[in-house]
Amino acid sequence: MLFANPLVTQCRIFIVLVLCWRGAPSPALSAGCPERCVCDEQLVVQCSGQRLSTFPTNLPLATRQLIISNNNMDELPALQLNYLSDLVYLDCSSNSIREISESTFGNLRKLVYLDLSYNMFVKIEDQTFGPLASLVMLRLTDNPLLSEIHPSAFVENVALQVLDLSRNNLTMHNVTSLITLPALRSLGLSGNPWNCACEIEDLCLWMQKDTFRFQDEGQTVCEGPPDLRGLRLAELGLHLRTQCHPSLGHQDYLFFIAIGFVIFAAGTVLAWLTGVVMVLFERYVKRENGELDSEREEVKEEAGG
Repeated sequence: MLFANPLVTQCRIFIVLVLCWRGAPSPALSAGCPERCVCDEQLVVQCSGQRLSTFPTNLPLATRQLIISNNNMDELPALQLNYLSDLVYLDCSSNSIREISESTFGNLRKLVYLDLSYNMFVKIEDQTFGPLASLVMLRLTDNPLLSEIHPSAFVENVALQVLDLSRNNLTMHNVTSLITLPALRSLGLSGNPWNCACEIEDLCLWMQKDTFRFQDEGQTVCEGPPDLRGLRLAELGLHLRTQCHPSLGHQDYLFFIAIGFVIFAAGTVLAWLTGVVMVLFERYVKRENGELDSEREEVKEEAGG
């Protein structure tokens, strides 16, 4: 369960407080409401379970909470969505959305909660969630086709506290950007077919070090290779470090000794050849100087005679 973790519960309370904050009722909200949706004076637009195949039109611009879950939508139109600049809560779960990009959320800088679970995403591109500077909780679970998330997808989400990537089709994930997120408190990775190869060594070591951060850590297990199937990622960090960075064997040491000897011998020979050349050059210079002095003496004697 996502909210079994106390940290997640605290984030949920925070989001509720944000949603409960109210200014004066907006005249923009009373201007109209999309067909088959319900709008109230609390700036909430409820369009859930209406079999909508397209994003609702004529949404009140002052909308703060939009629920479009359990419909048949296959895209989120960036132009229409970004008119809702005051949006703080967006639930798009249980649709057939296949693709989102950085432009999808370009103007939603106040968004705190985003649910994209139960959709048909295949991959998440670089900087997809970059504009969401206020995002605290992101649910991206139960997307059976989602097998790739760009390492920099969340790098700009410095306010992100809860990230749930459970029950997708992830086999590996570069966690470099996640480790550096300053506010991250809870991360869900269970239910993915993790391939416990060297590529997820950093993830396993992180889970081993900070177990408390991970939702359902005991259910976050390897799908492969066969000899590691069913083992928890959190207990494989040191194993992968040993396997992926093996120590040198006797033959390796002998090889390095041989290379060192060859380099030493080559250096010695080069130094000897350099010394020989210098000696020969010095003798040549002395001989040339001696012949020059003899010629000068002969010239002086002839001039004196």
